Amino acid sequence: MSVVPIYSQDLEAAEVSWFAPLCSDDYRLLGKPEDDLRSSWENTRDITLTADRLGFRNILCPSSYQVGQDTLTFASAIAPLTQQMNLLAAIRCGELHPMMLARTVATLDHVLKGRLTLNVISSNFPGEDAPSPYRYQRSREVVEILRQCWTQDEVNYEGEIYNLKGLNTDPVRPYQQNGGPLLYFGGYSPDALELCGQFCDVYLMWPENEENLAQRMKDVNARAEAHGRKLDYGLRVHMIVRDTEKEAQEYAEYLVSELDDDKGDAIRNRALDAKSLGVALQAEQRKSATAEGYSEPNLWTGVGRARSGCGAALVGSVDQVMSKIERYQKMGMRSFIFSGYPHQAECEIFGEKVLPQLKTCSLPEEYGRVPASTPATPLGIGERK
Repeated sequence: MSVVPIYSQDLEAAEVSWFAPLCSDDYRLLGKPEDDLRSSWENTRDITLTADRLGFRNILCPSSYQVGQDTLTFASAIAPLTQQMNLLAAIRCGELHPMMLARTVATLDHVLKGRLTLNVISSNFPGEDAPSPYRYQRSREVVEILRQCWTQDEVNYEGEIYNLKGLNTDPVRPYQQNGGPLLYFGGYSPDALELCGQFCDVYLMWPENEENLAQRMKDVNARAEAHGRKLDYGLRVHMIVRDTEKEAQEYAEYLVSELDDDKGDAIRNRALDAKSLGVALQAEQRKSATAEGYSEPNLWTGVGRARSGCGAALVGSVDQVMSKIERYQKMGMRSFIFSGYPHQAECEIFGEKVLPQLKTCSLPEEYGRVPASTPATPLGIGERK
């Protein structure tokens, strides 16, 4: 079912991305840490390079504080090691002064030769408990300043939080000259939808029943249309795919077979977004699921028992997972960020069993963000570079 207008009417190709577990431990069994899978440069580097080799088009590098690694430091280190994949680096708005952030982004974008995309985050800082309207106002001002840096010779900005006058943008111009890196954004509150509809490029959702996802897309599309804009839409979801549905379901059960609920609660509550509306919606879905944890066919909520944020997985055979992805594409989604536990092994399984059957693209290329000197080379079905 087609739900909303999208940036491009060609939905045959999708940006298929993987996940770099920077801000949480990797697991073989959820809630049971193992030394070789703790968040580290070595493990996350290997996952990223595996995704790049297999032909994923992007990889989400998330941001947190209490656990894990620094996002932009990791991105700058891994950038020269990758060959074709984009990096989707999370930026927590306000963490750096907007002009310093613009300089950091520009530097990283030049290192990547235009392969940088950004995930805009509006969560609290460590120790902060700011109201939602303030956090989104802060993000709005940061994004507006970044847009000025990327499209104008001089920044002049007067806001509630930032006031900048006569700042030259020569030092902070990114490699991508046609508007700078794409902005990906996720959020559910009215303030979040307004920010995304006015300024961002890709609206990211966490897994819910299809009816709920369709409504999310309609809501943010209404805000985009009010500003004369269209968006692309994406889904961040975990993945358990096997040759048969039974094998996939058995692995899902194994993944939580030694999970203690108290340990799961502690893992969820340590995240900076633990009290957000999005996390609350994931919890509601988990409560309404079947005894086995399924909120609809092939959508399993068990991951959320030991994880804040994205709390569900697609579980099924190759054909079932392909059919589910195709349904999402028909709804209007063009960006997918997958992950699995442990991340490298599941990356290889998906990359070998499913990815070759998908026609993929790079969204920055589709938006004309990559300079003409770097021509777009979308991968076709079964193709590898």
